[in-house]
Amino acid sequence: MTEAIASGPDPVPPLSSGDRGRSRVTSVLLVLVLVLPLGAWAIVPVLPARGPGLLETGSVITGTDDPGWELETVIGGRRSWITNVQVVDLDVDGVSEILACDAGENRLAVCRRNGMGWAVETLADDLLAPAHATLVDLDGDADRDLVVSLLGNIQPDDGVVGQVVWLERVEEGYRRHVVLDGVRRVADARAGDLDGDGDQDLVVAVFGYARGEVLWLENDGKQSFTSHRLLSAPGAIHVPLADFDGDGDLDIVTVVSQDEEEVWGFENLGAGRGPERFRSRRLWFTHNHDLGSAGLVPTDFDGDGDLDLLLPTGDNFEYRYTYPQPYHGCLLIRNDGDWTWVVEPLADLGGTYAAAVGEMGIVLVSMFNAWHRHDAASVLLVSPGSGNRRLARVISTRPSHLSTVDCGDLDGDGRDDIVVGSLHVSPPFDRAAALSVFINRTKHRDSNSVRKSER
Repeated sequence: MTEAIASGPDPVPPLSSGDRGRSRVTSVLLVLVLVLPLGAWAIVPVLPARGPGLLETGSVITGTDDPGWELETVIGGRRSWITNVQVVDLDVDGVSEILACDAGENRLAVCRRNGMGWAVETLADDLLAPAHATLVDLDGDADRDLVVSLLGNIQPDDGVVGQVVWLERVEEGYRRHVVLDGVRRVADARAGDLDGDGDQDLVVAVFGYARGEVLWLENDGKQSFTSHRLLSAPGAIHVPLADFDGDGDLDIVTVVSQDEEEVWGFENLGAGRGPERFRSRRLWFTHNHDLGSAGLVPTDFDGDGDLDLLLPTGDNFEYRYTYPQPYHGCLLIRNDGDWTWVVEPLADLGGTYAAAVGEMGIVLVSMFNAWHRHDAASVLLVSPGSGNRRLARVISTRPSHLSTVDCGDLDGDGRDDIVVGSLHVSPPFDRAAALSVFINRTKHRDSNSVRKSER
């Protein structure tokens, strides 16, 4: 009998027992390597914000509202996007005001205390997501101008949407000029005479998203600026200027938080043109790319005559809900001279997003704490001390979602008060307020103690 010849591909021979074993091992490995991580990535950001099962892997600082600090609401709001607050004397009349960048309303506002209330005035509007404002006499005419950094979009965006805007002080208010355009999201711009020619230059942190940079804008004396790139990296947040090495000229530091978690310094060499005037140095980095660097604040913490740096760590924007982590808090980057820096932990606070220096100590605020807990701290005061014996205490558990803080005398009693701003990106919203002030009514430094609950 003639056998029929089948058309098509050759039939697959049956698997041997050894082949079947190897196939099962391969399937298990694929599940472990691909399926489980992808599933976790998809599930974790959308876990419920309340109730049992919430992931709290870090220490949650808890406490009660300190009666020595009187809370006042300056601007209310359930969903606010306050990106920066500063205590300034805008009118040079000896009375402090609050300068606030409001990315929700796309405006720059000034808040003045009026008896027991507050008056809020819009200095400039139609500013797309302002991130920071610098008070400086940019044109040398003996009045105070404002240089405003614009993100262009507060949401993640790698488009060319950022700007630096100069608000020139004139008799009728402010005249607007665009100093820098055609760049990605701008998070900060600071002013100082970097080349010693008597005019104010600018340093700009272009945060971007996947691409960013640090720029020196050299002023030609007529407010025309030449841009020099000092660093190419995404995620530059702040660019403080100061004489960090004591040689009489202004240096630059910045924190980079996107691809890497790093602090960079740019030593002013006192000579050279363009970027050659600065020597770049990486002052610190970590292999923990989830650290969440959120800013950089210069201060002489140890009183030795040079400027140290405070680095808040607690940015959790990659998650939809808040997850305090064990590495959240604030780092002290101590200046030991000759561009040598030593890093040590200053304080723990889940979701720490900003720090400010006051006469009473270091104030930290949390944006990403465990807000489903009503005793979770939003404002923490760290008193100066030595070693790991520094005293920290809770000032308040409200408002929540605090993104910015500053200290200064707002009621004219000669003592520092605290101003905070909120940036609400996720629930709960039951302790919401856009801009708030804590008036210092304390009679002594001792107050409510800090309690730590390990989760």
